[in-house]
Amino acid sequence: MILAATVNGQAVRLDVEPQELLLDVLRERLGLTGAKRSCDVQVCGTCTVLADGQPISSCCTLAVDADGRELTTIEGFASQPEFAAIEEAFTRQVASQCGFCTPGMVLTVGSLLGQGRIEPGEEGARRAVEGNICRCTGYRAILDAVRELAER
Repeated sequence: MILAATVNGQAVRLDVEPQELLLDVLRERLGLTGAKRSCDVQVCGTCTVLADGQPISSCCTLAVDADGRELTTIEGFASQPEFAAIEEAFTRQVASQCGFCTPGMVLTVGSLLGQGRIEPGEEGARRAVEGNICRCTGYRAILDAVRELAER
């Protein structure tokens, strides 16, 4: 089967197996390793990429289902203007430690910010990072960074 998509602004055309996961194509065939494998059941957020601007779990998405879509990984998002503000807030609030979950968090928050879908305050920040698990920070710093971004 053919996967024809735009990945980080570049046209990509690959022959993929019907059962091949998008995460594996991105990491192993395209060398885009920002999305990570962790839970394989869509609950941790480490495999998050954007498909047509919406966060998706690439660990549970067949590569063929991304055909015709515009995909953005953390590598591509890093060149977008929104990234700088998110990076600055996460850095200022010390919102990452090991960094394993950070790409998924940044993509999710970036997508929601771009759509104006993060409400200011603690609850808005909590809802924004639902579906993203961090095992290091205890969330306080992450929530502070997201709240800071939402209140700008």
